[in-house]
Amino acid sequence: MDSSKTILRFSDCTLAKLEDMFQVKQTRTLAALDSWLQRQAEVSDFEKQILLIFQERLITNVHDWNEQELSLHFIGPIFSLVNFTTAQFNLFAERSFSGVVKDIELKGEPDGMVASGFREPKKPYFCFQEYKKHKDPNGDPAGQCLAAMLVAQELNETKYPMYGCYVMGREWYFMALQGRDYAMSEPYTATREDIFDIFRILRALKQIITELIEQNS
Repeated sequence: MDSSKTILRFSDCTLAKLEDMFQVKQTRTLAALDSWLQRQAEVSDFEKQILLIFQERLITNVHDWNEQELSLHFIGPIFSLVNFTTAQFNLFAERSFSGVVKDIELKGEPDGMVASGFREPKKPYFCFQEYKKHKDPNGDPAGQCLAAMLVAQELNETKYPMYGCYVMGREWYFMALQGRDYAMSEPYTATREDIFDIFRILRALKQIITELIEQNS
C-alpha cells in the first residue's frame, strides 16, 4: 500500500463517516437483503432442539456476558451448527484484511467473515461484528461491519452484493451492500422465536455463497 494514503481502521468507522467519505447511502429496502432474509432453508427438528439449548443459555446469561463470552457460548455455536467449512470457503475470525476504497485504505480485523479459501481467507463474502451492549462506548458496530463490507466489495471487483451482520446482545441485524446502496434489517431477537429465523438466514447465506462461488469458478 502507498504510505501516503489515508488509513482508516474499521474500529473508527461509523455509518455517518462512511456515508460522508464514500457516498454510500442507506435505503429502506434493498432487493439483495430482502431476497436473503426471505430465502427458505431447512431447519431440522434436531437443530431446533439444539437451538433451544443455546437460547436457554443466552436467556440466563445475556445480561452479564461480556463480548467474548457472548461469542464463545452463543454466537460461535450458532455458526458451528450452520457449518460454513467447505472445500471452497470457510469461516474466519479476527483475520486482518484491507483494501483501498476511493484512495483511502480501510483496514481491520472483523470479528468474523466467510471468505473463499480454506486455511486463509481470500475473497470475503460476509462480514460479522459483535457487541455486548446496545450502546457501546467502543464504537459503531454497524459502521464497522459496513466498512469491512466495502473492502470485501473492492476485493471481489464484482457487482454482486456483499452481506453482513452485527449482533448486540440478544439482537441480530443483517445487512447487504450493492453498489453504494446498503440496507439493514430490523432486529431479530435471539431470546424469542426469532432464533429459528436467525439460523435459517445464516443457512441461506451458506447457499448464496456456494452459488456465487460456483458462478465465478
